[in-house]
Amino acid sequence: MTTATSIPLLDLEPNMGTLKDDVLVGLAQDQKELPSKYFYDERGSHLFDDICQLDEYYPTRTELAIMDNHVQQMAACLGPQCLVVEYGSGSGHKTEVLLESLEDPVAYVPVEISRQHLLDSAERLQERYPQIEVLPVCADYTADYDLPQPQRQPQRRAAYFPGSTIGNFLPEQAMGFLEHVAETVETGGGLLIGADLVKDRRVLEAAYDDREGVTAEFNKNLLRRINRELGADFDLDEFGHRAVWNEHDGRIEMHLESLREQAVTVDDQTFEFERGETICTEYSHKYTLEGFANMASLAGFEVEKVWTDDEDLFSVQYLTAA
Repeated sequence: MTTATSIPLLDLEPNMGTLKDDVLVGLAQDQKELPSKYFYDERGSHLFDDICQLDEYYPTRTELAIMDNHVQQMAACLGPQCLVVEYGSGSGHKTEVLLESLEDPVAYVPVEISRQHLLDSAERLQERYPQIEVLPVCADYTADYDLPQPQRQPQRRAAYFPGSTIGNFLPEQAMGFLEHVAETVETGGGLLIGADLVKDRRVLEAAYDDREGVTAEFNKNLLRRINRELGADFDLDEFGHRAVWNEHDGRIEMHLESLREQAVTVDDQTFEFERGETICTEYSHKYTLEGFANMASLAGFEVEKVWTDDEDLFSVQYLTAA
């Protein structure tokens, strides 16, 4: 199918699941959980934009600074006449920084599960870069699918996965995703990826539990959304925000903690909470450079180049498919 602006959309009609099904299943677990993808209703998206501006929240500005300082080297690694596949989208600023620095890129293939967000982004980028063929794919980017073929033959395929989104996967999921990317870019292809690094727990916990309480509001907004869309009766004042560093598993965990013994009803189902019981809403794994390289190697990649900031808070890495 095509849009009004004649951008060809490969629509694989991904199964996005439903909020109700995911909430009912998640709250029935021994460790109650809610998928982090539901953070981003309109209010949640604005709150996350606010989080990215906080003094404590280093990832976004640090990755952007690394990109600004080293994007020419990154572009040289990807090489001329490449096809760039980006998994997920977002604000698109980092994508633009990369595309503007590439030598004669053949095509840009954004893969995104949200159809309208994908089309809006693709249309904007096609208008901005008319010399680059934009070929959006509406799909679950962890699934198997064939990429669209550009009009020109690329010299190499390269994937782009910024933002340390890899950290939201459990380790086995991260490994499976990297294996999928290695198969997609094929032998000699590349992957430019953001990976957040292990650091002092005080820095990590502050980044996910800021003094102004914006992250707490972002987390609790998930309950507000469930109340609004599913007619649930969460009392937001009876849940607190917790962000803790799990050193054993190398990850920040975001939780909503029940402040008293209580019962909550969702879609005529009742869920009991003990005082102190939590709902896990997000994992954010952090890596050492050695640990990430080992995981990449097991998935079929070799780390060719690593760029970090002066404080070693964050890394952008270029990997090649072995």
